[in-house]
Amino acid sequence: MKKRYFIYLSYNGTAYHGWQIQPNGISVQEVLEKSLSTVLRVKIEIVGAGRTDTGVHAQLMVAHFDFDGQIPENMAFTKKMNSILPKDIAIQKMIEVNAEAHARFDAISRRYEYHIVTSKNVFKNELATRLHDTMNFVAMNEAAKALFDYQDFTSFSKLHTDVKTNNCVITQACWTQSGDEWIFTIEADRFLRNMVRAIVGTLFEVGRGKMSVEEFRRVIEARNRCEAGSSVPAQGLYLTNIAYPESVFKV
Repeated sequence: MKKRYFIYLSYNGTAYHGWQIQPNGISVQEVLEKSLSTVLRVKIEIVGAGRTDTGVHAQLMVAHFDFDGQIPENMAFTKKMNSILPKDIAIQKMIEVNAEAHARFDAISRRYEYHIVTSKNVFKNELATRLHDTMNFVAMNEAAKALFDYQDFTSFSKLHTDVKTNNCVITQACWTQSGDEWIFTIEADRFLRNMVRAIVGTLFEVGRGKMSVEEFRRVIEARNRCEAGSSVPAQGLYLTNIAYPESVFKV
């Protein structure tokens, strides 16, 4: 009888064409499936909680897979997987879940962070976005609060996607400072393609004084991607958490 497992992992996305398997580039999903198939000695296919774009990182990604054999004790399995995975992908843990649990559809919230540095930092060239402008983070935080008042975020969505709705419920959105970094944290029940990078790019317009908070609201209300700011670079974006209801886990 097949059992279903959630696998928790992290990765540096610099070398990958995103999470999802691509015809013309290496992806995190492809590497993970090959490693799982090697360890478990049977072809394994995995389903991720979402997909991150080329160059985007994950401090926490969750995926599920099915297997009808005997999996080694969790620590041994994790150690074995990490020994064959490349240095930029790491397994944190693997747990058995209910047979119908789904890594993508059962997720109740996701959290992202966008990292910027305001001075030259040789250790974060691929892990944060360097900003040369002086930003008004007070105004950016005031504008971010407006996100709580809306649900339709068409203005921040990549065009021509196959989703049925552009509605999302945002529960957290703020900028905080940590050393030479500023971090934008945003949490919602779901995200649209390119949504976080488009929101951050538009908040940059507020921070530079080129857009008021009221104009930021009008961008959202326009439901038009052309009204929003440019998408920011991928290297500053991290998927940091995915939450599930207790009902998906084995008692």
